[in-house]
Amino acid sequence: MKKIPILLFFLISFYSFSQDNLFLRGTIRNFGSGRIFLQSYYGEKMTTVDSAVTDASGTFSLRLKPFYKPGLYRLVLGKDQQLDLVLNHETIDFITDSNAPADSLLISSSLENKLFYYFLQESKTDQARLELLMQLIDYYPAKDKFYAQAVSEYENIQMRQQTIVDSLTGKYPASFAVKMFRLQQTPFLLASLSKQERMDYLKQHFFDRIDFADTLLLRSNAWSGKAISYLALYSNNRLTQKQLEGEFIKAVTILMSAASGNPELYKFLLDYLVTGFDRYHFEGVITYMADNFQDPFACEDQARKTALQKKLENFKKISVGKTAPEIEVPDMKGKMIRLSDIRSEYTLIIFWSSECGHCAQMLPKVRDLYYGQKPKKYEILAVSVDSSMTAWSGFLKSEKLDWLNGSDLKGFDSKAADDYNIYATPTMFLLDRDKKILAKPISYKELEQALKEFNLL
Repeated sequence: MKKIPILLFFLISFYSFSQDNLFLRGTIRNFGSGRIFLQSYYGEKMTTVDSAVTDASGTFSLRLKPFYKPGLYRLVLGKDQQLDLVLNHETIDFITDSNAPADSLLISSSLENKLFYYFLQESKTDQARLELLMQLIDYYPAKDKFYAQAVSEYENIQMRQQTIVDSLTGKYPASFAVKMFRLQQTPFLLASLSKQERMDYLKQHFFDRIDFADTLLLRSNAWSGKAISYLALYSNNRLTQKQLEGEFIKAVTILMSAASGNPELYKFLLDYLVTGFDRYHFEGVITYMADNFQDPFACEDQARKTALQKKLENFKKISVGKTAPEIEVPDMKGKMIRLSDIRSEYTLIIFWSSECGHCAQMLPKVRDLYYGQKPKKYEILAVSVDSSMTAWSGFLKSEKLDWLNGSDLKGFDSKAADDYNIYATPTMFLLDRDKKILAKPISYKELEQALKEFNLL
């Protein structure tokens, strides 16, 4: 077995500086003078917490606030330039290059980040080796000498990974980086297992060594990554949409059950999964989750329900087959438009924004379909989530969108956006004469398919 190459890290003191006098200091070559931003992670949600200005050489120094909680943070250098760093009561000193911030990173102080980037590199290398070895094990003749070597190497790599993580967990129980990689570890797999046996074993033992009581890692992308990795075990491109939803429901049930003892983690995963399944149009999974899970912090008092609980309840109301919630929005002249007053055979609701690039590409195409109706069978109610009258009216005039247009200019805080769980645009709902939801297309292509299905195209 290979020697553990990170024993040199043990020589570094974990708490090298007073917690009241900690800094994030760095030099970013080929960056020059400019402003950089420090963002905190909460799952995949990023929040800007501080910023600094580099000098002409790209050097900066940022005093870390005492209230910064241990976690994964991101240093944003530019539009496509960023560097992830672990903050955990240490001063951090580094040098990097703006052209490849992570690959060129040299850390002179910070045990956490030396561990973090060591693990990132080793995990990437080990995963590539394991995938190659598994292909050999699956297809190489079992009686060949090389087969035995592949089996041995496959299991040795996994054992080495576990030995390193276990050793560092004992040595540095407070290390955020070690906790992250412990969470991301997968169960040990015997090389003798078949493909199906490996999959079945992973589904049953994926969370065996996981500490669901620890909420510290919510301040990173580790739990969202773990959830996605588990869902991937149930994904199969040969399955129909309905079959795939059935598989994901199994995965969600196991995952949420495992997290049920920790309300904060349970809420995080519930919100993350519901939002993700909604984004990818898995109606059956969303409905199942809304029916079977609720925010553990929800209150029975309607006025005090959490935002997540309201979202879950709204999903029940806007699922296919349900009657769409009423919409009341003013047009540009202030006259109220009501969904219930629309008498057309079908109605297409479009939530959009003048700042949405996808909307700018899609709406002119929808306009051509709308004006091409002969005879007219459906009306369009376009609800803008803009907050600027100038931006809203300017877009409508420039694109000549003369269907029913309404907006209360409250952005995503409008009642209609809240009732329909709108957090991204464009979002569409196709309704029949009785305002029953027939389809929820998420792209122009899906809209065409829905219109064809109901003989509207």
